[in-house]
Amino acid sequence: MQSVLDLLQQRADDDPAFFYRLKFGEHNNIVSYFWRDSMMLEDFKAYGDVMIFDTTYRTNKYGLICAPFVGINCHWKTTMFACAFITNEKEESFEWLLETFKRAMCQQEPKTIFTDQDKAMGNAIEKVFPNTRHRLCLWHIEKNFVSHFGSLKTNEDFKNMFKNCLMGCQNESGFEELWAKMMELYGHEKKEWFEQVYDQRHKWCTALNRDMFSAGILSSQRSEVTNKAISFNAKATTNLFEFYHIFEQTVKRWRSNETSDNFRNRTERPKAVKSKSKLLKHAADVYTLALYNDFETEYEWAMASFLRAFATKTHS
Repeated sequence: MQSVLDLLQQRADDDPAFFYRLKFGEHNNIVSYFWRDSMMLEDFKAYGDVMIFDTTYRTNKYGLICAPFVGINCHWKTTMFACAFITNEKEESFEWLLETFKRAMCQQEPKTIFTDQDKAMGNAIEKVFPNTRHRLCLWHIEKNFVSHFGSLKTNEDFKNMFKNCLMGCQNESGFEELWAKMMELYGHEKKEWFEQVYDQRHKWCTALNRDMFSAGILSSQRSEVTNKAISFNAKATTNLFEFYHIFEQTVKRWRSNETSDNFRNRTERPKAVKSKSKLLKHAADVYTLALYNDFETEYEWAMASFLRAFATKTHS
């Protein structure tokens, strides 16, 4: 740990914009530490509207909880805003961590933050980021909820209906109708549990969050990418000094990829430049290559749907 602290201090000496903070326990021992470099600050200013905060990663010799703050850049690639190690997941630890993050980002708050269902974390977010929309990770919900399904685990009709409640409804009335139908058919088996889930619907139901920008994220899968990327070389025996270098190499690789994407964006043009569609041509001018490809796919689906509806109406 002292070696890591020496590294952080050296980074601060070399870069005046480098930011790190330590939290000490009752016996003057370090219980948490947080850091971000100057590039992470710039990335957060550019892409910090949506953030994923995940504390499920623990691969290190001391069992400390790694807490990366992750976002998405304009090429739809993962970017790192900050990172921390904490010794527990108590509400006071999360409050300190989020307050420190806020201070490190010049008091700027994300518009949307995705997390798992940790209650202490949710309470801390409500206190520190009162203006931020807190969303629950659907990946974690699907993974954790299945343990509560009981005999419904093998019922494909129920699982499909539940998944549609999560992300398949177009509006609030559609969700309420589907949920009521599901409760009528299956609610008697897990009534109390279903009531608890329903009370948190504004945090997980996509139909109830269409008014808030979320960059199309439905889960903390980006944090899963982070974990896999870091754990590629990290093991349960990895010490903090080794882990820090693995983390730094991961961030360095992500930034190298972003540099390559920026170069491609300057030197390549999508096929829309030859298209007759003014909308696609405009999209090619304002979007990066990766985002343009996503937009073009949705555009083609929308046009196909429109033509199909027009043909049906004509024939009728």
